[in-house]
Amino acid sequence: MAQVDPTGCVYIVDRLKELIKYKGYQVPPAELEALLLTHEKIADSAVIGVIDAESGEEIPKAFVVRQPEAELTADEVMEFVASKVAPHKKVRAVEFIEAIPKSASGKILRKDLRK
Repeated sequence: MAQVDPTGCVYIVDRLKELIKYKGYQVPPAELEALLLTHEKIADSAVIGVIDAESGEEIPKAFVVRQPEAELTADEVMEFVASKVAPHKKVRAVEFIEAIPKSASGKILRKDLRK
């Protein structure tokens, strides 16, 4: 998805498909989000692809909302996912946030998470 500004510059602002490409494998964010929601200390989650600064490759990053009063670390989240999925589907970055941005229909607003 793209936008054009008044000067004619084109900006890519979103992607049509939500699949994350990691080392040639396709990683569906919805699968990881569903798995994260099975964790007792996670209230909500969203997964997007972000560019890793070291490798320059797209990696899965999870945005996690903790359950009230829950103590949870990024390492615990990554270990939980790694124990249940194939190696190429592992979450490689975690960020804790207060709420997942969603549209009125309940769809995750991934472009807001990329900002």
